[in-house]
Amino acid sequence: MTTAFLHRRQFIQGLMAASLPAGLMSCAERNPNSLVVGGLPVTCNLTLPVACVAKAASNAKSAPDAPRYDFVYSKYSGWPEIKESLMAGRIQAAYMLAPLVMDLADKGIPVKIVSLGHRSGAVIMVRTDSTIQSFKQLTGKRIAIPSRFAVDLLFLRKMLAEENMTVDQLQIVEMPPPDMPAALYANAVDAYCTGEPFGAAAQSAGYARPLRMTRDEWPKYICCVLTVREELIAENRPMVQDLVNQILGAGVWLDQKQDHRNKAVEIAAGRDYFNQDPNIIRFVMENPTDRVTYGDLRMIRSEFEELMQLSIEAGTIKHPIAYEKYMDESFARVAQAATIHL
Repeated sequence: MTTAFLHRRQFIQGLMAASLPAGLMSCAERNPNSLVVGGLPVTCNLTLPVACVAKAASNAKSAPDAPRYDFVYSKYSGWPEIKESLMAGRIQAAYMLAPLVMDLADKGIPVKIVSLGHRSGAVIMVRTDSTIQSFKQLTGKRIAIPSRFAVDLLFLRKMLAEENMTVDQLQIVEMPPPDMPAALYANAVDAYCTGEPFGAAAQSAGYARPLRMTRDEWPKYICCVLTVREELIAENRPMVQDLVNQILGAGVWLDQKQDHRNKAVEIAAGRDYFNQDPNIIRFVMENPTDRVTYGDLRMIRSEFEELMQLSIEAGTIKHPIAYEKYMDESFARVAQAATIHL
């Protein structure tokens, strides 16, 4: 039984590895200083493509014999896929849901959070013509969330708690975020809670409006965090440090001026990255400009402990997990945000 299970698992892993873009596999094989970093096509992950492009530009200007690292973005369609790749070691770094990393580390998967990726960026959307103005009016309504493990659900629960409500008073359905705007348009759901740009997609089309946004209700909200496997930390600390520096630099750069955000839209919309309509990503960057923020990527223990407590109350984490078990602050403590020239 065990042998059969292992063979099946190895077979599946082989298929999934084969599905990775050939360029990414050959790049990693060709250059041991090339690191593939997994991410989703969401604006909470925007610092990642900016960091990858900025690092490539920096390398192009450096001396041929100068030490260098290459960071390559690999797009995943959902959290289950990226989680499996990180667990199996097919990739050694990724943007992940913070509570999911806590749970993986608690279960013995050798992963550590080394940096934040963003702040804010989640919305609860209703139809423009809906009479819903308050959470009380959501009672009995059908609400879509990406997953019961998603931080978006914690945001929804947090808002409900302020109204002395619980999720039991709603009809919660799990749905891939790309399907949510169409479901709202077709009245298949009454509202949805998710990260951008899937709120902006419906809002910019004119048939949806935000009921609540984390920028207003939970501005220090964190969802996606840069996560690396512990063997990468042990084997190549300089690479991890450089990656953290690039991510922090990308965050500072993104929040410096709107022109930088416009450039980031062009990068992220490309086929090598999010492969999305640039107008929708631009809508996120402009309506309002702090819909998602990137400049403050400090890792604050109390914020993670609050996130853990909310996850315990939601039942997605079963017990408190020691901060040091899932967190490595050593890179952030000595980080120097890279200067981004794009």
